[in-house]
Amino acid sequence: MEREEPAPLFTATDPATGLRSVGALHRLAEQVEATHVQLAREQGWSWEQIGDALGVSRQSIHAKYGKPGISHV
Repeated sequence: MEREEPAPLFTATDPATGLRSVGALHRLAEQVEATHVQLAREQGWSWEQIGDALGVSRQSIHAKYGKPGISHV
């Protein structure tokens, strides 16, 4: 298998470009996580199952998303 070259943003020499890209990726990851946590809860997943899937404790994921009436999507 041929190894791919890193994307240009990974090798950018301008820190501002790289840091803006990291920020955008963090925001996107948060949106994707919130969407799928909500979907998992709607399908009856426990906080433990969600935490396991994300590699975090059930307590941390519940603290982040478990408050009633708060939408994270």
